Amino acid sequence: MPTVRTRFAPSPTGYMHIGGMRTALFNWLWARHTGGQFILRIDDTDKARNMEEALAPILNAFKWLNLDWDEGPEVGGPHAPYYQSERTHLYKAAAEKLLAEGKAYRDYDTREQIQADREAAQAEKKPYINIRRSLELTDAERQRHEEEGTPFVVRFLVPRDQKVKIHDEVRGDVEWDCALLSDPVIQRGDGSALYNFATVVDDAELEITHVIRAEEHLTNTATQVLIYEALGHPVPTFAHIPFVTAPGTTKKLSKRDLAKYRNNPKFKQMFDRGDAVFEQIGLEGGDVLNPVMVEYYEKIGYLPEAVFNALSRLGWSLDDKTEIMDRDTVIKNFTLNRVVKNPAGLDPDKLFSFQSHWMSERPLDDKVEKCQRYLSAAGITASDEKVGEVITALGDRLKLYSDILDAKCFFTDDITYDKKAFKKRIQKEGVPELLTKFADERLKSLEEWTTTSLETALTEFAEANEVGSGVLIHALRIATTGQPMGPGVYDCLVLVGREKCLERIGAVVARAGE
Repeated sequence: MPTVRTRFAPSPTGYMHIGGMRTALFNWLWARHTGGQFILRIDDTDKARNMEEALAPILNAFKWLNLDWDEGPEVGGPHAPYYQSERTHLYKAAAEKLLAEGKAYRDYDTREQIQADREAAQAEKKPYINIRRSLELTDAERQRHEEEGTPFVVRFLVPRDQKVKIHDEVRGDVEWDCALLSDPVIQRGDGSALYNFATVVDDAELEITHVIRAEEHLTNTATQVLIYEALGHPVPTFAHIPFVTAPGTTKKLSKRDLAKYRNNPKFKQMFDRGDAVFEQIGLEGGDVLNPVMVEYYEKIGYLPEAVFNALSRLGWSLDDKTEIMDRDTVIKNFTLNRVVKNPAGLDPDKLFSFQSHWMSERPLDDKVEKCQRYLSAAGITASDEKVGEVITALGDRLKLYSDILDAKCFFTDDITYDKKAFKKRIQKEGVPELLTKFADERLKSLEEWTTTSLETALTEFAEANEVGSGVLIHALRIATTGQPMGPGVYDCLVLVGREKCLERIGAVVARAGE
């Protein structure tokens, strides 16, 4: 058995698509499961789309998820270079070989001729198959075209008397009738190779044994198999995995539909959270940083373990019940026969549940370090000890590292009141007076400022004044933090401290009277 070699070949478009990351992960997992090799190649042939600086976010996404590559950018390897733009000599040589062997030809048809052929086929309700007029040219006519510099493309000559059969590791047996295939353009007039041709040349030269890619590429497979055979290369094993759909839909997840996703009930919360967090830490959200991109999850404070876990479950399962899996478990058990055919829906709720689990596994010192980064980016200075106390009080409410920004009332004098909660809990008859009395009679003179002593003081005060303790608890939370949710109220009072608590109670009472 030859060593398994898989690859992922992104175009440097400036971001790493979360669906593309899932495809990369499956390639990486199959290589690691089999003890094989994973190659990262950059398909930068489309000069109109690609930017030099656009590669960095892609490599960073791999590094963040700890998906190492055995050959490719930064690490090199025996099959270098790993950029298609630097491999044009290989494509030209392969095209010349096919031309010399009569397996490809120069097509001089104009765009107008081809368009007319398409329209004629459409009128007859037949699939378009290119007409091979250039094959009927005489030697003299070909020489005249060459002398006059007539524009041309190079087409691969499809053997239309054959059928192409493959066994796809996900789709099963697939067959194409070559009589229904057009001759694909493999080289433009300027000598540059087209994607389907360059991909075959590269995969063959890189000795790729398994091509694991999204299902939309299945339509390319027939001509690619024919090109492999025409060039004398072994045909790799194919596995066309399901595409990743937007939450709650059957449509492929796409950055083009960001406006729609903002109104998607399952997606909206992620966009809103990003808008709130990124503004505070000096990043641009919206279309620039959004949940379609891997970078969004890193910047907003997800754990790579959680995203790894979620991506591994997008179209693959260990069994019918296991959800939480670490890296080693997935590597050990990943097989292509457990990949499903149906589209795999990105589920923000499930991702969040993975995040909750893996965050609960993190030690306090790690949480402190990561949360400090968000506080620092937001211009908030706090000691590690203080941050640790707040994190401990938050408990499992800290789902994302960026959630620490919701607790900034414990680190700064800045406090924002939830309008609805303020009206309900503070602007209620008798509550401002009750808060003032509790502060004057109990809080100012309390000997120990601890959760236990505070709870005792509040309970005794409520009983003595014949009021429900809940009225005071809710009012104190709004008065000291501004928010209806958060750590226990006694934890809040301890974290804010006596002096600031009294100050904030006074301020909220005054505000209620305005």
